[in-house]
Amino acid sequence: MMAGKIKVLIIDDSAVIRALLTEILNEAPDIEVVGSAPDPIFAKNKIISLMPDVITLDVEMPRMDGLTFLEELMRTNPLPVVMVSSLTQKACNTTLRALELGAIDYVTKPSIDISEGLADLGNEIVRKVKIAAKARVRRSTLPIAQPAAPRPAVSSLDTSKMATTDKLIAIGASTGGTQAITEVIMGMPESVAGIVIVQHMPPLFTKSFAVRLNDMARVQVKEAEHGDRVLRGTAYIAPGGKHMAVRRNGAMYYIELSDGPPVNYVKPAVDILFRSVALHAGRNAVGAVLTGMGEDGARGLKEMRDRGAVTFAQDEATSVVFGMPKKAIEMGAAERVLPLPQIARALMDAI
Repeated sequence: MMAGKIKVLIIDDSAVIRALLTEILNEAPDIEVVGSAPDPIFAKNKIISLMPDVITLDVEMPRMDGLTFLEELMRTNPLPVVMVSSLTQKACNTTLRALELGAIDYVTKPSIDISEGLADLGNEIVRKVKIAAKARVRRSTLPIAQPAAPRPAVSSLDTSKMATTDKLIAIGASTGGTQAITEVIMGMPESVAGIVIVQHMPPLFTKSFAVRLNDMARVQVKEAEHGDRVLRGTAYIAPGGKHMAVRRNGAMYYIELSDGPPVNYVKPAVDILFRSVALHAGRNAVGAVLTGMGEDGARGLKEMRDRGAVTFAQDEATSVVFGMPKKAIEMGAAERVLPLPQIARALMDAI
């Protein structure tokens, strides 16, 4: 446990954002902003002299962009980083790459009325800084996304002749999950059973995440749409702001999206997906809870195991945040606890 206050260094080219973040974070009794910098060049000496516990990092800055700085930081002096980004397509892609490089989490800047909007996000910012302070910093082992070979987007494929699946892989994650899910999906062959995934993130991010994974993986990856048939060799990521479940018709599974209230304070919720998998797939499914804060997914994974599914949880040593897997283990929901590099193979062997 960290002694004393959490020391935070803010890196952002906007003086307004720096001032607002400083005010918001200093209001928390266990957080102290020890310094700020307008860009990474200024920040380098401050990191050495101030020794912060957490850094908040803007995505786009002059002189050195956030990604270049983050990659260098994770190579030379790994520290927990919370990205601060705009909710734009370009910023989403950059933030996702930052998470792959080892950033712990991100906060999206409001698109209008930044002062008031950022103040409204105060609780989220404080919460994520506290999570980052306790998180395990993982260096990225993943390549920069490059298409392996030209192929059509999933939504444009003629699915009428593609193989359906009576087997199902279900995965849930939160903080640290983009890196963990990417590693798991990169280990899957083209012939793998259909995969359904809930990763806690907002709408624009889930679409960008699906596109990035589709560019890197051997399986097809898409943001799920209501009514999608779950096909072999395809992974479906729940869209941000929508709950995702599966329904069965004969030997076929279909995606069902809904707009209900948050569950476990999140939307999409892993529990919603896992419970539907337990009900409609039973012993024909395998499930895994990966790194994440909170307890979403633990109860759903327990229902899956009770109905005959093989279930896994990521171990503490390889989890960025050991909240969700820990809860699943404590509830007896996980049949096996494995380090992240072994989970892809375990899922394939179990299905």
